[in-house]
Amino acid sequence: MTQKISAVAIQSLKEALCTIYWYKSDLKSFLFNSLGDKSILSSVNWEIYKRQIVSDVIDILTNDQDKYLGDLRRLFHEVCKMENFRHLSELEDGLKKAERAKTAVSDLRKIVETHDKATRTVEELEERRKKEAERISKSVAVRKKLEELRNSFNALISSTAPHKRGFDLEKLLYDLFELFDLDPKASFRNTGEQIDGGFSLEGTDYLFEGKWQTRLSDIQDLDAFASKVHRKLDNTLGLFLSITGFSADGVTAHSTGRPVIILMTGVDLMAVLEERIDFVSLLLRKRRHAAQTGNILLQASDIFQSG
Repeated sequence: MTQKISAVAIQSLKEALCTIYWYKSDLKSFLFNSLGDKSILSSVNWEIYKRQIVSDVIDILTNDQDKYLGDLRRLFHEVCKMENFRHLSELEDGLKKAERAKTAVSDLRKIVETHDKATRTVEELEERRKKEAERISKSVAVRKKLEELRNSFNALISSTAPHKRGFDLEKLLYDLFELFDLDPKASFRNTGEQIDGGFSLEGTDYLFEGKWQTRLSDIQDLDAFASKVHRKLDNTLGLFLSITGFSADGVTAHSTGRPVIILMTGVDLMAVLEERIDFVSLLLRKRRHAAQTGNILLQASDIFQSG
């Protein structure tokens, strides 16, 4: 079995354990308090030399790291914590013994720090690989769903049944909002060719209205929708989707003062379904443009031209 802890680290641990305690009884007490499985100590011959005892104990642990990895790590941790070697200084030639122990623990600490740093690097790389794999997997899933929605929208364009078209558009938009994690509200309601609902984006609640009609949505349509938004809490904006677009006077009339609605056309929707722009990015660009300029209709084509 491949060792989970390097041979260099194991050897350094053995050397440190041989030096930090002079008496076998002190070493045994330290090991007893550090190891979870006390039975290991009873399997060792404590009548032999200390260095062999240390080697036998550590070999038992390293030969089955799947079982004893926790004990090994605890030993490394406890030895590396040691800074006071006064118990050795009081012995004959104690200063030399204490200095040897201090050096052995310092060497072990450096190896452990290097090992931990390398382990963190490997774990970080693995985490990045995992996130990238998830991102790719999600991207594939998103693209597949967008393709389904695009095919559904293309079928709606040729539909001659207004009520069914409105119902199918409602479902399409609900799925689109859900796909981009916009928490669409279950209160979506379809009345003929008009859709009402809502979603959330970056802490802001949006009231949504969608229309698919032969004429351009005009100032009366926008007045009615803006009134709905004004009746909501201050942290509410409105997104008005008109598949056929908007009249110039309606856009101009509502692009003054503090805008509470932003507009989206069928061309914008197709740009999202054709993967030319991310839906959330489109909404955020529209909102920022309205806040900065007052213009509530920034179309996807304008974004492409401005880069």
